[in-house]
Order: sequence, then structure tokens, then C-alpha cells
Amino acid sequence: MTVLVTGAGGQVGRALVRLGPELGTDVVGLDRAALDVTDAAAVRDAVAGLRPDAIVNAAAYTAVDRAEAEPGAAYAVNRDAAGYLAEAAESAGVPLVHISTDYVFDGTKGGPYAPDDPVAPLNVYGASKAAGEEAVRAVTGRAVILRTAWVFDGTANNFVTTMLRLATERPRLTVVADQWGHPTPAADVARGALAAARRAADGLAGTVHFGGLPLATWHDLATAAVDAGHAAGLSPLVPIDPVPTEAYPTAARRPQRVEFDLTASLEALGLSAAPDWRLGLVEEIQRGLGS
Repeated sequence: MTVLVTGAGGQVGRALVRLGPELGTDVVGLDRAALDVTDAAAVRDAVAGLRPDAIVNAAAYTAVDRAEAEPGAAYAVNRDAAGYLAEAAESAGVPLVHISTDYVFDGTKGGPYAPDDPVAPLNVYGASKAAGEEAVRAVTGRAVILRTAWVFDGTANNFVTTMLRLATERPRLTVVADQWGHPTPAADVARGALAAARRAADGLAGTVHFGGLPLATWHDLATAAVDAGHAAGLSPLVPIDPVPTEAYPTAARRPQRVEFDLTASLEALGLSAAPDWRLGLVEEIQRGLGS
């Protein structure tokens, strides 16, 4: 099976290219320089020329706060490009796995979110991703929309690597402790996306949820990251104070608690369990040391 990966320069895209061969999948990765996903003609020509068995769209505008000031850029990648890829996939007769986000929800449900729950994004990033989901659904019935959350690896500029850097610069950190979600290593997202591609080739379609367990706060993730970084010799073991959201104002509002209902999605993907993000965190930090 050959899978075309867009956004191959990002966290998930790099993981897909790296792990594909290990999981028995040929991966053709195209980064931004190789394919501008906001160019409909270029997308169509790339899919037609490469003739993959499936497409995984890992391209995304993910700067949550900056999106508030750059809605056009966010929608161009997260909505318009998603639609172009869906059109190209439909024309080629191949399935599309489109990676989306927990930020399509507002976090006020008070219980786990099922894949068919109505979306209610709180910020431009979430709204653009929700619009991308709709753009895909409007074009093809052979797509799997895979929502995930709080993605990190050990090399990119993300929350985990920021915490490790700050731990070397400051004697004490403060991190929000009242927002809850599913931290998910990029490698695990890649495994979930490849499982979705395989299942999509056999007819799976629709929306699934995929994220790391246990559910955690940003403070939980920061504490685990600094602990793991200290164990790896990367950073000192600094204290981390929990603070409420109000103490750390941001341009974009965040959902307070998005817990995924994972049971049916894991079954649909042929996976026995959700990944433990704590194990993946250590692996990502160790991999970052070798990069």
C-alpha cells in the first residue's frame, strides 16, 4: 500500500514518513516546498501523477493564537486545502484520511465527546478545522476524519519542547491546570492515521476520535515533560505552579475540557487500546536527543 502524505514537514507528517516503512506502508511525503496544498491545480496534478492507494492530509495551520489575527491563512490551509485534497482523492478513486482536532468542540459538554456530537469551536483555528471537515464531507464519501489533540514530538516547537527550554531558563514555571485534553505523541497520531488509511481502503469512512490516555491538564503534561527531561539530562527539575486559565490570557479561547469517547473509534481503527502518552513522551524526548 502506498500512502501520499501532505504536510510531511510537520510533526505528524515527519512521523508518518519515518514510521510508514516499519508498519508495512510505502509513504510518499510532500512538504510545503514540494506541494502547496492551497493550490488546487497542484494538488490535483500531484495526486494524479503519484497514483497513491490512499492520502493522509497532515498539512495544517496550527498556530492557534496567531490564527485570530490571520484567519485567511488559517482557512486557506485548514478548509480550502482540505477540500482540494478531497476533490483530488475522489477524482482518483482513493480514500482520504484528514487529520482534525479536539478544538472543534467548546469543552462544555460535561462528558466524553462522541464523533457525531455537534461542533462548537471557540476560536478561529477550531472554526477553520471544523470548516475543513465539512469541506471534506461535502466532496467525498470515502474519507476518514481523524480528530486528535495536543500533539507533540521531541524536536519541533511545541508545548513539550517549550517546557523543556523554559526549565533551563527560569527557576520556576507556571502552567494552566484547569484545561483538560488528550496529550498525543506525533508518532502515535501517525500510527492511528496509517491504521485509518488501511481501514479506509477496506471501506471505513466517517469521523473517528484518537488521542492519548490518561486525560490530563497542561500542568500534568508540563510536569511529566520536565520530569522526563531531567531524567534525560536535558533540564533541571524546576517547580511548576498550577494556575487557572484566567492567569494566562491568550488571544484565542481554549476549550476547558475535551474528553474523547474513544471506544467505537479504536474498534473501527482495529486498535486494541489508546496509546499511553506518558510512554510516548519519554520516547519522543529520547528521540529528540538523537536528532
